Amino acid sequence: MTIAYAVEQLDTVTISAASVIDGMDMMSPFVWTEGNLYRIMVRGVPHPLGPSDPTGIIARGVSRDGLAFTMDPGLAITPGPGAEDMGGCEDPTVLVAGDEYLVYYTGVDAARAQGCMILAAGPDLTALVKEDLVLKAPPGEGNIKEATLAQTAAGDWRLFYEYAAKGASRIGVAGGPTPKGPWTVLPDPFGIREDSWDNWHLSTGPIWQAAGQDPVMFYNGATHDARWRIGWISFSTDFARVTGRGLEPLLVPPPALTREATDIAFAASSVAEGDRIALYYSLEDRMLRRALIRRYGG
Repeated sequence: MTIAYAVEQLDTVTISAASVIDGMDMMSPFVWTEGNLYRIMVRGVPHPLGPSDPTGIIARGVSRDGLAFTMDPGLAITPGPGAEDMGGCEDPTVLVAGDEYLVYYTGVDAARAQGCMILAAGPDLTALVKEDLVLKAPPGEGNIKEATLAQTAAGDWRLFYEYAAKGASRIGVAGGPTPKGPWTVLPDPFGIREDSWDNWHLSTGPIWQAAGQDPVMFYNGATHDARWRIGWISFSTDFARVTGRGLEPLLVPPPALTREATDIAFAASSVAEGDRIALYYSLEDRMLRRALIRRYGG
């Protein structure tokens, strides 16, 4: 049976004006639910970005409607003191594992030359401790960033991530027995399509898992000139096989208001919103949005 995903509604996501990151460019909105509350971790980037500014700081907040977030006065994750993230903290991905929060994020070194995957954890979002350098590319090779976590039907875990290869972004995956690993790198889950909108760059997006359905990733793809769009791809429940892939992008940025704006829509997280999927993403690497998506088919 043919499966399809359709965007039915688009909404603007806002943060409170008193936030530390108010006025910054915002991206990587990771939203999850706890009871009746929506929680967010989001990356803020100074605009314009100065030579000594961090490439990202990570703030946290809460909302009752999933659209208007009140941000905490403090920051969730900031650069340092370790060398791996002295240049910036980016791309938070949150997993609530029992009574512990796990936050995978991208650490950028002081020279802004390389990114690596770091795990911070703690029993409270205000008391996260940087625990582990999870994945790092060899010297001279590209960044490892944009974590996505998923559990297989057998109970083990997959850590999807973006990495750089030969001037392009690709999606890699590692397997582990727990959401903290230890991680073993596996073959890439899928590649580019030479004749399509995702013919050069690929980056991870959130994975939606529902009972009785193949898990689906709302991934990010782009052409050589980095025009990023959001598409979908589904997997078998062990994530060993691709079972479906959309032909066209699911989300395309609207026409930019200014010439200097970047042509980017980039997916970051998803939650249930009634019988639809709420996909949180950024536009132009500076604005936050939510799309309500419906699945059609078996």
